[in-house]
Amino acid sequence: MKEALLGKTLQELKDVCSQAGLPSYAGSQLARWLYVRGARSFDDMTDISKAGREKLSSLYVTGREAHVGKALSSDGTAKYLFPVTCPVAGREETSAVEAVVIPDEDRRTLCVSSQAGCKMGCKFCMTGRQGFHGHLSAAQILNQFLSVDEADKLTNAVFMGMGEPLDNYDAVIRAMEVLTAPWGFAWSPKRITLSTVGVLPALKRFLEESKCHLAVSVHNPFPSERSEMMPVQNAWSVAEVVRLIKGYDFSGQRRVSFEYTMFSGWNDDLRHADALIRLLRGLECRVNLIRFHEIPDFPYKTSPAKVMERFRDYLTEHGVTCTIRASRGEDILAACGMLAGRHDSAI
Repeated sequence: MKEALLGKTLQELKDVCSQAGLPSYAGSQLARWLYVRGARSFDDMTDISKAGREKLSSLYVTGREAHVGKALSSDGTAKYLFPVTCPVAGREETSAVEAVVIPDEDRRTLCVSSQAGCKMGCKFCMTGRQGFHGHLSAAQILNQFLSVDEADKLTNAVFMGMGEPLDNYDAVIRAMEVLTAPWGFAWSPKRITLSTVGVLPALKRFLEESKCHLAVSVHNPFPSERSEMMPVQNAWSVAEVVRLIKGYDFSGQRRVSFEYTMFSGWNDDLRHADALIRLLRGLECRVNLIRFHEIPDFPYKTSPAKVMERFRDYLTEHGVTCTIRASRGEDILAACGMLAGRHDSAI
């Protein structure tokens, strides 16, 4: 299988050109075609010689793959299905991932996937319940940005789609480098948020190597209760995760938020609110309350609106900035926790 150029750095693209007998400046041309102009094939790269394009085409692919399905929500949210082939246990496995575009006035946010399936096993998440089917490459991550219909209108990105981004750290940080580099997409890190359940070793690297925003999935401040639904708690506790985050500065342009999906009768009383306040004390942050979106064979329901509002107001009164996030795309299974990479739900 030919290697993809999408996801390579400027220096790597220059090296590719050098090895193909092209002048090194062709690396800058390649970067512009891949990341600025969104070229689908080498034939599009008209300022590179025909012989050069033929040589590149014999050795590489661009890495562009069209989506194979699209579903449109009544609220304007669009969900896309992408086929992917990933190495798993020494073999290639064919699967599918979903990416979601969320419109909001003059913003278009891409919810991007980083893995096919997920290893984390959160019981309330459709992605986690399907198991793990492989890490996406940087090319497969960036292809989602380039191949949705709204590619030229995207303003923001959240790594909150399928998979745990920090479990695929090298590919995710490489994709972020391309997104924020002046020779790449040239996005500000402020336009990108990474969401994690708290993979501690990779989280430390992310905090030191990236300036993008961070969102942490908490969902319950009590260790024993959190571990019932989030096995990651047994490996890296939420207290350890918050302790690490408190060692970094979030008083400037970089932000940290905590995601809290609300389940009726499980994590939505003031006992939980008090524990969450204690957990986050001294940290400049925001808590986003999320309505649980029901999935098959799962007993819990979402908290009533009044309960969520009481929880929000209680946190706010005690100095924790808190908002209730609006649900988007639930009717096409595109809301938080509902992505499953299923062909039948996206076509």
